This record gives sequence, structure tokens and C-alpha cells, in this order.
Amino acid sequence: MSSVSALDSLLSSSSSSSSAIDLSSILQAATGASSSGIDVTAAVNSAITAARAPETNWENQETTDQNQITALDTLQTDATNLDNDAQALNSLTGPLSARTVSSSNSSVVSGSAASGSTPGTHVVIVNSLATTASWTSGVFADSSTALPAGSFTITTGSGSTATITTDGTESLSDVVSQINSDNLGVTASVVTDATGSRLAVVSNSSGSAANFTISTSNTGFGFTQAATGANASLTVDGIGISSASNTVTGVVSGLTLDLASADPGVAVTLGVAPDTSQATTAINQFVTDYNQLVNDLTTQFTFSGTSEGPLASDSIVRNLQSDVLGALGYTYSPTSGSTTVPNLTSLGISVGDDGTLTVDSGTLQSTLQSNFSDVQNFFQGTALNGFANSLDQELTSFISPSDGAFTLDLQSINSEITDLQNNVTNFETNYITPLQTQLQSDYSQAEILLQELPSEMQQINEELGLNNSSQG
Repeated sequence: MSSVSALDSLLSSSSSSSSAIDLSSILQAATGASSSGIDVTAAVNSAITAARAPETNWENQETTDQNQITALDTLQTDATNLDNDAQALNSLTGPLSARTVSSSNSSVVSGSAASGSTPGTHVVIVNSLATTASWTSGVFADSSTALPAGSFTITTGSGSTATITTDGTESLSDVVSQINSDNLGVTASVVTDATGSRLAVVSNSSGSAANFTISTSNTGFGFTQAATGANASLTVDGIGISSASNTVTGVVSGLTLDLASADPGVAVTLGVAPDTSQATTAINQFVTDYNQLVNDLTTQFTFSGTSEGPLASDSIVRNLQSDVLGALGYTYSPTSGSTTVPNLTSLGISVGDDGTLTVDSGTLQSTLQSNFSDVQNFFQGTALNGFANSLDQELTSFISPSDGAFTLDLQSINSEITDLQNNVTNFETNYITPLQTQLQSDYSQAEILLQELPSEMQQINEELGLNNSSQG
């Protein structure tokens, strides 16, 4: 077969292999008077680029999906933050249940109160503080000085004993190790000053029950009792109290007393009240996070140039926007009596034209100071069923990790991305790669055939010339 016939066959074969192949470079090379052949690499690349047109559509859709995921992640984070605020405001151990304790004389007694403690006033008189038992030895030159031979016995308040025996070679440091290893509820150490070193033994707990004694068979140890363990003596609301510790709990439910000094006969007033500072912070945080969510939702429906946000057509996002704006209309109605805080407006929280909230700090503080229980009832209701719970339920339907609308939406989009990526992979493997191999072979063969054409054309011309000469 001549190069012309072979080239014609190759062109027909290549043309049928892909409708996207542009064979103009081959035709031009075959017919051009000053052809320099085919640029095989450029020709193959051009054909493959055209063949990959479907991939461009898939990749553009994947980019759109990724943008939607990013936007959904932002909204989900916003909604989760707001939901956390709602849950905190609805918690019996949260900021609305926090308490502060004021003292008329904190140098004598102060206090702290657990969440939900009953507000009120308590009168405390501290007659004496709880003390911790301690003993000291006589003075020795230093911690390594050998102690005299003999023994001494430590007896705890519970009756447990330990006898420490020395043979004249043990030092204070050795004795410290022996005492501490017996776990008697006391701690031994060496105390050194300008006069020398002493053995100090101190009870690990205060109070009379933790008192202990040291008896010795050798006066050379020189033990003396530095302090006796005794209970604190105080009265709370007129009731006499004895406490082994200067931190007194359990006398008043939820209230902890911290005794600092004794002032017999002098009454100190402790006031337990709601912590309006924590409540203020929590309510302002709710407003901040609410506004963040509303602003990010609004962004999805705001035109930038000629397009809206990537979620503008997502019904879930529109539903969330409708729900969070609608949540502001909540009204608390007590089952009995009345309330000064039926809605957000009564707290000094107003809604702007753009759907965001603004706090009048003066109104909020005044309401917290004068009607704290009404504020708590608005958010928590009579059984944790107030505004905070209502908002929490709305948001949970979107952010629940198991079946929330955001969760399902993200799963659907991620599934679509996986399908698009599989389309590209399969298209490359099953179509583009074989096509590229075929085109590389076809164009290379065409180039070879084109290189042979000049000599064949010359041969044909010569043959035609001979024919013409014979006919002349």
C-alpha cells in the first residue's frame, strides 16, 4: 500500500475513533507545499482537551458542592454555638442558677454557694477556729546529726500507734522517713533556723479527732506539743456548730463557709443571691451568637455582583432562617400569677429591621436586679420548658448529628461529590487513557507516512513524465 493510501486509511480510522478529534493538522501537513510535518504532542493534547469537556462540567459542579459544604459548616457552627447558649440558659447548674455570697466581714468569714442554692441571709458568729495538732523535738545541730539512742511513740486520736526506735546512729532525716512511711495521718519534716534543726510532726487534718500525742523513753528527744487539735466553734443562724475544718459545709444546704478568724460574739451577715454578672454574660453571649447566625444566613440571600450565596436555593437554610426569626416571638405565660418578663423585649432585647438583636444594658441590669426569678422563669419555664428549651428544640432539628437537617444535607452533598469524583476517575480510566494511547499511535504513524510522501510524489511524477514522453 502506498503512503497516500495508508494515510487515507489512517485518517478514516482516526476520524471514526472520536468525533472530537481535529484532523486539520494532518490534512494541512499532507497538502501543504512547505509542510514541516505534524506536531504530534500538540495534536494529541488538543484532541484530549476537547475530549475532556464532560469532566469540566463535573468539576464545576464539585466546586459548587464544596462551596455549599463550606457555607453549611459555617451555619452549622453558628447554630451549634447558639444552641449551646440556649442549653446553658436552660441548665439547673448554668449561669442562671449561679449564686454569689457577700459577707459583712470577710476577714472573719466568707462563703460560696452551689448552683441553685436558695437565696437568703444567714448570720454567723465564729467563736474559735479549728486547729491542727503539732509536736516539735528539741534542737539539734543539723538534719544529719545523730539522735540519742531510745524510742518514742506516736499515738493518733483513733488509737493507732507507731514506735520509732533509734540506736544512736539515726539522724533527723532518717526519722522523718520512718514516720512518713507509717501512714499515721501525720507528716514529719525537718525545720531549720539560726538555732539549729528540729523534728516537726504535724497532723494532716485539723480538729479534735485528728489530735495526737508523742511519748518518749528518752528525754534527749525533747518533744513538746506546739498545738492541740481542736474543732472550730461557731453559730449559724443561732445554732451552735462544731466543725473539724475551717471550711464548713452541710450546715446550710449548698452553702460553704470559709472561716478566716475568730471574733467571739460578733455577728457576720452572709447574703446568698443570684449571680447577675454570670447571667448578664450568658444573655449577651446568646445575643451575640444569635446575631452571628442571622448575619450568616442573610449573606446567603444577598447578591454579590450577579449571584447570591451558594445556599440561596437550599430550602433547609430558608427554613432555619424562618425558624430562628420566628423563635423571637416566644411569650412566657405562667400557669398561675403574673410575670414581669413575658418576652425578650421586657429584658431590654429588641429586634432590628435586619433581624439582629440589640440589648439595652440598663433595662437588662434593672430587670435582673429586681425580678431575677421572672428572668429565670422566662428562659426555663416551670419545668425547663421555657424560651431556652423552645429555641433548643428548633435548633436541634437542624444540628442533630444523627438526623438533623444539616447532617442529612451534608451527607447528600458529600455523596454527590463522591459520585462526581468517581465519574472523573472512570472517564479518565475507561475513555481518556485509551484514547490518548490510540491518538498517540495514530498521529505518530501519520507523521511517518507524511515523511514518506515527498519521495512517493517524486516517483509518481517521474512515472507520469515517462508516460508523457512516450506519448509525444
